[in-house]
Amino acid sequence: MTAPVQLVALSGGVGVPSSTRMLTDQLTAATRAALEADGRTVEVFTVDLRDLAHQVVDMTLTRFPAPELAEVLDRLRAAAGVIAVTPTFNASYSGLFKSFFDVLDEGTLDGTPMLLGATGGTARHSLAVDYAMRPMMAYLRADVVATSVFAASEDFGAATTAPDEIPLAGRATRAGRELADRMLAVAGHTRTAEQPTEAQPAAEPR
Repeated sequence: MTAPVQLVALSGGVGVPSSTRMLTDQLTAATRAALEADGRTVEVFTVDLRDLAHQVVDMTLTRFPAPELAEVLDRLRAAAGVIAVTPTFNASYSGLFKSFFDVLDEGTLDGTPMLLGATGGTARHSLAVDYAMRPMMAYLRADVVATSVFAASEDFGAATTAPDEIPLAGRATRAGRELADRMLAVAGHTRTAEQPTEAQPAAEPR
């Protein structure tokens, strides 16, 4: 019997409730659905980084993780895929989000398929994914998929969008499928032939 695929989802939201956690859950559900459509069993481990904030600071100073943080780091090293989502502060990722990645051991994310997401008050912050998140993940040698998902406040619960825009659910589905495909490829699997990819527009607003 094939072992479950390990998917770790990191939510950098600092509020409760959190739009960042909402986007994290949406991307996780899309990735899980894509993997299960290919007959894979998925085990998801979702982490709210706000719950680890004090432990992250302590490890920054001591280099020794507390037990709860150590478990998260172990799961991250063993993950077949990672979803990482941050709120946008001052046109970049949050300090908590960056601090968490600062305490990772070198090589933790080498070659790990990763999907990036971010939230912000308006779409003006959407470039933070490409100008801040992608360079950091490239330095950490993560294998980031092409499609990232930025969600502004207006994206949540929106019934319609502008004619040239893809709804949030559609963007999440596309990104989740890309992450699932990358995870399967790294694991030496291919997509089940009976499960075609849903047609997607050629271009996507960021």
